[in-house]
Amino acid sequence: MPSRRRFLAGTAAVGATGAAAGCVAHEGREVGAREAAAPGTSRPSAPVVPAARTPSQRLNFVVVLADDLGYGELGSYGQKLIDTPRLDALAAEGLRFTDAYAAAPVCAPSRCSLLTGLHSGHATVRENPWGPGGQGALTERDFTFAEALRALGYRTALIGKWGFGPERPNQPSHPNSRGFDQFYGYLTHRHAHEYYPTYLWDNGEKQEIPENRDGAREVYAPDLIEERALGFVDTHKDQPFLLFLAPTLPHAPSLAPKPGAYADEPWSRPDKAHAAQVSGLDGLVGSLVDRLRAHGIDRRTVVLVTSDNGPHEEGGTDPDLFDGNGPLRGYKRNLYEGGIRVPLIAWSPQRVPVGTTDRPTPLIDLLPTLAELAGAPAPSDIDGLSAAPLLRAGGKEAARHDHLYFYRNHSGVTPRADRVDGGRTRRLAEAVRRGDHKAVRFAPGQDREAPDDRWEVELYDLARDPGERNDLAAARPAEADALVRLMRSSWVDDYRRAPYGVTLEVARASGGFRVTATFANGSARPWTAARLALAAPSSWRVRALGTVTADRIRPGGRFVVRWEVTPAADAGQGWLTARGTATHAGVAVMYAAQASATR
Repeated sequence: MPSRRRFLAGTAAVGATGAAAGCVAHEGREVGAREAAAPGTSRPSAPVVPAARTPSQRLNFVVVLADDLGYGELGSYGQKLIDTPRLDALAAEGLRFTDAYAAAPVCAPSRCSLLTGLHSGHATVRENPWGPGGQGALTERDFTFAEALRALGYRTALIGKWGFGPERPNQPSHPNSRGFDQFYGYLTHRHAHEYYPTYLWDNGEKQEIPENRDGAREVYAPDLIEERALGFVDTHKDQPFLLFLAPTLPHAPSLAPKPGAYADEPWSRPDKAHAAQVSGLDGLVGSLVDRLRAHGIDRRTVVLVTSDNGPHEEGGTDPDLFDGNGPLRGYKRNLYEGGIRVPLIAWSPQRVPVGTTDRPTPLIDLLPTLAELAGAPAPSDIDGLSAAPLLRAGGKEAARHDHLYFYRNHSGVTPRADRVDGGRTRRLAEAVRRGDHKAVRFAPGQDREAPDDRWEVELYDLARDPGERNDLAAARPAEADALVRLMRSSWVDDYRRAPYGVTLEVARASGGFRVTATFANGSARPWTAARLALAAPSSWRVRALGTVTADRIRPGGRFVVRWEVTPAADAGQGWLTARGTATHAGVAVMYAAQASATR
């Protein structure tokens, strides 16, 4: 096993949010002309907001996202064959959600929505990589929950599976560009299928794992992910932090170093390994909780554990052996409850109330929930609603969604999922839940624009029929039609986002560049004491062409500053960083953007 030092080294990050050291244009004159990194072609390290000075100022957050963990695969949700004592203890000591929902029945769109707070009718990534759109990627307009907290000075890390492309650094879809100071794991969807990879990404660098070359299975990636997660907590125990821990457990292939407690069970090898994977996830979370307690920060850390979709059946794994979907109908890929309803446990000793909640809670609620608990602003054009009141002492009711929308367009087929769908798994499908009523409909093919009368519509009453066995569409056509109208209205081909944070444009001009920074308040509350600053290489000259401060940016408003930038005579390329600072509800926030300037 490689040493811990090897896997904890090299944590410099490149991102789009944070504070910048450097050449600052301030009220029309230059101040402190220095760059955050050596001038030249290298990109400077990510701007970082100064962390809160005392631990009591901020909560910590740990979000654990399992991969293909079914609703019924934890003991606290009815599992009988697989041991999950640590997660069951968190459920007993915290809040267990009975009606939590992934945003989609497959990985990539589910994770995009979870990160950005947009349901699958508005999100950037709406299909898995082998669908019509290929490998999905986030864009500069995608604002994640990591960016929301990083604006307050949180140290942020994604450790595990990202699942979006392209597989290269310094591009908008990279985790470092979407609010995570530190990234360790898999960039793309397909790479994350390897439990014994020959490399993992460490921010913008490929970290080789030679022990796994030529098909060898020496270094198990979940062990490295656990090691790095614990190291992140050790390093930032005295600072507010957000850890997004996304192990690939228990996704196919069903591989584990040892079958453990399941070695003597009369099951197939894949089923033994799958059970070991679920127990491995349980142990990983247990180790993390133990580390929080060892540092004495468990009572100011909120831990959330959930999954990206329902149970899988790939590689010979039998989800029915484990009753992986519990009382629900369907599996991964289905829009029935078994494909999208997932476990969700919230835990923080003496902070999160103990009990259960049946609030229908889609994982798109994560962004506004974390933002509210941390005191950060969030975009007002997201679909998620904050569930923060449920997670505070007293457990007050949180706002409920009018309806929940789900979309599926996936070319992959597995036998059980296809039987549940009646042979319609390759057909585009939608679902809506409103109150206790849920409609599922299937297009005639993969054309979402097909007339409504060519779709097959089903209607269920989840209060009386959680297993979705009794189709009520023929008996209640008006209710079915009303939910179909909601499906139609929930989809937007190109969902236009309101600007949020800082954007930077660089244009060539005589002798140098004309640089424009826009500071946009896309939140629901005004920002005050706003300031824009520009950092450039130390040998470059920067001159603001107007005031760099604004007393107030209203909700939906923008503040724009332009600069003339003159590079050094021998300069070829340099990096520019625009930083916007403001006050939101009495709290300082900061956003930044970077761009290269090439003569």
